[in-house]
Amino acid sequence: MAVIRNEVFSCFVFYAVLLVVKMYTIAIITGQVRLRKKAFANPEDAMRHGGLQFHREDPYVERCRRAHINDMENILPFLFVGAIYSLTGPSLTVARLHFLIFFLCRMLHSFAYLFALRAPTRSLAYTFAQIPCVSMAVQVLMAVAAYA
Repeated sequence: MAVIRNEVFSCFVFYAVLLVVKMYTIAIITGQVRLRKKAFANPEDAMRHGGLQFHREDPYVERCRRAHINDMENILPFLFVGAIYSLTGPSLTVARLHFLIFFLCRMLHSFAYLFALRAPTRSLAYTFAQIPCVSMAVQVLMAVAAYA
């Protein structure tokens, strides 16, 4: 079995995979809620599950869908920036802190979204998740600025 020798990159991969699994989980939850609420986005799905009257929107299905979209808007850039950042030679401790903060904040954000927690939980989770992303992006830019 191949071993990733870069400890920071290995740490990044660990959190990246957890985040991707979380995204898939939110997608599955969205699909299950659609089935439970009988609220289908496509007429052919509605027909398969009882008729065109189920080709409709549901507020909770839309909440789940927005949580998934928000994950894509935030986790995908993290995957790119985090991968590059991990190759710039940062301290393992500092890098792990960046990855852990982002991961925990995204978990809290999804939990707050799905369970409609009171403000400002979701917005604080979003904001605090951006801090390590901005920090990593700045460090990547500083690392490559001499070559641009």
